[in-house]
Amino acid sequence: MHSRKSFTVIGVRFFAILLVLFADGNLAAQEVRLVHLQVEHLPSPLGIDQEHPRFTWRFETAKQGFKQSAYEIYVNSDSLATQRGEGNLYQKGKIVSDQTLAHYDGSALKAFTKYFWKVRAWDRQGNVLESPVSSFETGIMQTANWKGSWISDGQDIHVKPAPYFRKTFTPSKPIKSARAYVAAAGLYELYLNGKRIGNHRLDPAYTRFDRRNLYVSYDVTEQIQQDKNAIGVLLGNGWYNHQSTAVWFFDKAPWRARPTFCLDLRITYEDGSVETIVSDKTWKTSTGPLVFNSIYTAEHYDARLKQEGWSKADFNDSTWKEVFYRAAPSQQVVSQTMHPIRNVKQLKVKDFKKLNDTTYVFDFGKNISGVTELHIQGEEGTVVRLKHGERLYENGHVDISNIDQHYRPTDHRDPFQTDIVILSGKHDHFMPAFNYKGFQYVEVTASRPIILKEESLTAYFMHSDVPQVGTIHASNPVINKIWEATNRSYLSNLFGYPTDCPQREKNGWTGDAHIAIETGLYSFDAITIYEKWLADHRDEQQANGVLPSIIPTGGWGYEWGNGPDWTSTIALIPWNVYLFYGDNKLLKDSYSAIKRYVDHIDALYPSGLTTWGLGDWVPVKSKSPVELSSSIYYYVDAMILAKAAKLFGKEQDAIHYEQLAGKIKDAINAKYLNKETGIYGQGVQTELSMPLFWGIVPDDLRAKVAKNLGERVAADNYHLDVGLLGTKAILNALSENGYADIAYKIAAQEDYPSWGWWIKNGATTLYENWNIQSAHDISLNHIMFGEIGAWLYKGLGGIKPDPEKPGFKHVLIEPHFVEGLESFEASHIGPHGKITTRWERKGKHIKLWLTIPPNSDGTLTLPSGEKRTLAAGSHEFDI
Repeated sequence: MHSRKSFTVIGVRFFAILLVLFADGNLAAQEVRLVHLQVEHLPSPLGIDQEHPRFTWRFETAKQGFKQSAYEIYVNSDSLATQRGEGNLYQKGKIVSDQTLAHYDGSALKAFTKYFWKVRAWDRQGNVLESPVSSFETGIMQTANWKGSWISDGQDIHVKPAPYFRKTFTPSKPIKSARAYVAAAGLYELYLNGKRIGNHRLDPAYTRFDRRNLYVSYDVTEQIQQDKNAIGVLLGNGWYNHQSTAVWFFDKAPWRARPTFCLDLRITYEDGSVETIVSDKTWKTSTGPLVFNSIYTAEHYDARLKQEGWSKADFNDSTWKEVFYRAAPSQQVVSQTMHPIRNVKQLKVKDFKKLNDTTYVFDFGKNISGVTELHIQGEEGTVVRLKHGERLYENGHVDISNIDQHYRPTDHRDPFQTDIVILSGKHDHFMPAFNYKGFQYVEVTASRPIILKEESLTAYFMHSDVPQVGTIHASNPVINKIWEATNRSYLSNLFGYPTDCPQREKNGWTGDAHIAIETGLYSFDAITIYEKWLADHRDEQQANGVLPSIIPTGGWGYEWGNGPDWTSTIALIPWNVYLFYGDNKLLKDSYSAIKRYVDHIDALYPSGLTTWGLGDWVPVKSKSPVELSSSIYYYVDAMILAKAAKLFGKEQDAIHYEQLAGKIKDAINAKYLNKETGIYGQGVQTELSMPLFWGIVPDDLRAKVAKNLGERVAADNYHLDVGLLGTKAILNALSENGYADIAYKIAAQEDYPSWGWWIKNGATTLYENWNIQSAHDISLNHIMFGEIGAWLYKGLGGIKPDPEKPGFKHVLIEPHFVEGLESFEASHIGPHGKITTRWERKGKHIKLWLTIPPNSDGTLTLPSGEKRTLAAGSHEFDI
């Protein structure tokens, strides 16, 4: 029997639980959590410059059909007041809306200030929900707020050793907080009292340096001592002082100069006073062990020149020299507000071979972008070379002949993808500070015999550290490996801007990026990277609207490769970001640039057809007309511009560009479409799939053109016969027009030419060429054929944003239960939460499970055409 005391305890506990559950209103409200508060699409960002930052939030709940009915945002400089629901800067009142994105429009934000904010929301039953308090902190805000000067070591662009800088200081009072703000032309690492600050790599991100520079903010409160301190800065060349020579002429960039930086270390004392330690003539400079650095090739490190403790307060800098003032590289210095580059994942050696007493080869098992870290001890003066590559010769040595074809060295002193370390005779440690490479294998060769072990070398997968938001799992393991390889190539080419390959070029090729935009956004939360890169577009755009084919650029690419089939990034990327996030800021910021671009093509090609472009790059065998593919992208740009104009209330623009799009569409169909046969051009895969996918085909002929495409693929033995532009269209054109089974047959092929062919031949990333024996265009880590990653979400999982209610506010679910696949699962975390589709074959039937996130809804379209309305929550169907 229970005692009276036991029942009393149970009663007290039950009452306590009820108090907790009803604390903020009622039991129903407690089933919902208000979470994932972000400012400028980042959690609690430090050092933002935006005057009207964006707030976003979402809900977590198992309740069916949950919807927000209203919200209120509080912003205060006092955290406790914010917790109480008091907004001294911003408290607009209850806003009746189910939107979870809002722009700050309260009192003017001050520089160098931490703000606290929270959201109060109401559901449709009137229950009140409150978020935890979150924060954001402003940075410099305005150029006039900088106190430091731009300084350098006064050397010219040809000097190879990297400059080191230092300064000592002593705080005058007890410290409350401290922030460091660092802007640089080139790259830098920041040190305080002998320790490197932060875990970012390759800061600041690459921009058009003579038009815009980025700065990064740090909370260094814990690193500053109450007594004497030392601050140190190491500068690298990056793309600013490109000393290596290649076909893109970055060594001739108009901005090129010796690296420089500007720094403000802002200390707030307990009494409220502020002291700023700045970059000025009181700093001193020297060189050290980093004797050469190139973002493109490698780094050279002479451990004998190491100056121990160079960034510590007690270091003797009597031999160091004075610094020089420099003019600011540009008139625009803004906060780097995006997910930073990091060493994201450590890879250990998978295979290790000693070829002889001076040569070892390390295999890390996967092709990645990044760096290696060497721990070694050998005779003083021994020269060690670390050659990074993607392939091996038959004799076991590393082969880089597939990735050095565009390098144009002037001598032998800067070998491609080869770090050079000169040993000190003690235990030496080396990891590049200002370089990254694309590699799977590393050959370590020494000028004297050395002893290495597997543990001597570690690899780090380095890239912009964007959160993963998507997953795929199929019953076919080859499909899973294709998806993993696609993601690895995507991340290997994300370094503050999207690149084509991490070894041979590292260039921001526009065509590669827009082909892979959906692939990136389905799997990763990359909006901050794209917003930065489209600012690069606006920096690079000429007055007449022309854009270069690589962005940023030192000047190369304005006259080659920059037709609408490539540089439609200016329209396609803002539009896709809008579809995925429901955030129109990037589209609005890019509107005038898109307009100038479309107007320029219209002026050059008044007929509506343009021959400006590269065409279907690296095709399998059949070539499609450049005029057809480029004109289709021209049409897409005009349509995006018309939709954006309508969205922003620009009625005359909307009418004009919709008419222009119609003119382009008519011109394409008049020249290339045989209405009797439903064939475009010669009827090859790219010619049929691009008009279908991009909406060129007249509605009454879609079925006929799609049937022709299916028959064309069957005649090609269900294999690809496309190049870059065709890969974007082929799978989607089939699955969206009744031929998903054929699309899957292509996607799941395991012999040449196919993605599976690469996998079967050992690929862990996507290649540049279908033919793996090709004599050229054979980088083994390219993203350009990466649309298949997005198609797995769309064509098999069926997850699609609705253009009428973007940001997955209304989720379109159109799965395809294709022959040859027993089960499939896809998930994507959008602005409102996790969307999932999962299906399995159960005999002759399909079991389908779906999840629609809170505060959204959806429509399920089955292959039969039947539609079902979906409320937020979990759903099961037997089909």
